[in-house]
Amino acid sequence: MNKLETLQKFLTACETDFVKFFDKGNGAAGTRVRKHMQELKKMANDIRTEVQNKKVANKKS
Repeated sequence: MNKLETLQKFLTACETDFVKFFDKGNGAAGTRVRKHMQELKKMANDIRTEVQNKKVANKKS
């Protein structure tokens, strides 16, 4: 559950930049949104790898 909490906190922290870009048209916020999305992609990939490793470990047991 720690990973889920981390994702939730991360998305909450990104919300301000999303609002600034999508609702107010702030270009600099758009750059930050892209940076946030790259980090989210990395986080998601790490979670996918962990899930797959646990699945393989459970099948071997």
